[in-house]
Amino acid sequence: MKFIVSSGTLLKELNNINGVVTTNPVVPILENFLFEIKDGTLTVTASDLQTSMIIEMEVEAKENGNIAVPAKILMDTLKNLPEQPVTFSIDEDTYSIEISSDNGRYKLAGENATDFPKIPEVSDGFSVNISTDALASAINNTIFSTSNDELRPAMTGVYVNLSDTNTTFVATDGHRLVRYRRVDVASEDSHAIIIPRKALNLLKITLPAENTNVSIDFNMANAFFRFNNIKMICRLIDERFPDYENVIPANNDNMMFINRDELLSSLRRISIYANKTTNQVRVKITGSELQISAEDLDFSNEANERLSCEHDGEDIEIGFNAKFLIEVLNNLDSEEIQVKLSEPNRAGLFLPKEKSDHEDILMLVMPVMLSNYTT
Repeated sequence: MKFIVSSGTLLKELNNINGVVTTNPVVPILENFLFEIKDGTLTVTASDLQTSMIIEMEVEAKENGNIAVPAKILMDTLKNLPEQPVTFSIDEDTYSIEISSDNGRYKLAGENATDFPKIPEVSDGFSVNISTDALASAINNTIFSTSNDELRPAMTGVYVNLSDTNTTFVATDGHRLVRYRRVDVASEDSHAIIIPRKALNLLKITLPAENTNVSIDFNMANAFFRFNNIKMICRLIDERFPDYENVIPANNDNMMFINRDELLSSLRRISIYANKTTNQVRVKITGSELQISAEDLDFSNEANERLSCEHDGEDIEIGFNAKFLIEVLNNLDSEEIQVKLSEPNRAGLFLPKEKSDHEDILMLVMPVMLSNYTT
């Protein structure tokens, strides 16, 4: 089997799926790309058993065939080759691969393509279409809030709830929660799935800059994403997602409007002086003044700042983990934000002041118990 392809084009396409390949996989053959040629089309598959990505591209080939190609050595070779046509010559009896370029020839050992795991297909499933802009926004606004705790697998992914009027994306790690809702994405039937973080991270870096359509097919076991010449299939998390609506406080009598950048800058400065274990900052709202303070008793460090704000409600004092507050504010794309508070022991809600016609975003941070120092 022989085919000719542009080194630069092949490298660009393989970069889209190389993130799936892991070192020391469960099955050694998964360190390879699966190359399949049929009627002049090269299909390349990368998989880690949980997530698989597939790209298709046109090549110059006269015959059909397949081979498993070592991913790392191929990527390293292509990265160091100047743009030029390269010829792949494959001996299907010995699985040896020879790459010929203007610079020279490179031989590497491939593997039998039949040993590569079969990629699952979505049958008897459901479908929904979403724009790359909407999907990228949903991923960017939720993925930072997923959990790394493998003992709570449901929280290591993003919960997606489709209804006939909107689609809601939710992520939480128990300390913070994001609920992101799109009214421009809907399904005639209601369905709920949990998509793993790794699959969403791969989508995030692969989605094209130009706005195009993403077709999603899913059943109870897998989700299948299709856009441009790329396909991705991932195993869904088969767990029950926490009842997140119960965590969101309903009656929030304290409301504050404040400039996001000013609050974010202040928190970054104050957090330097916080205890490195708790990252605790104290937030005190009195009238139209917000006071942020932190103290590390072990090192006699302390800091406090005052900011002006619009405030409607009683004076309140509440503690937060500065790291979580900073991450939430980093991911709120709004000049002014709205903060809703109820009690010092209940979660704080953070929302953009400017409402969008097609999206609704709410971010929540759980409070921390304040230590008994006064400023």
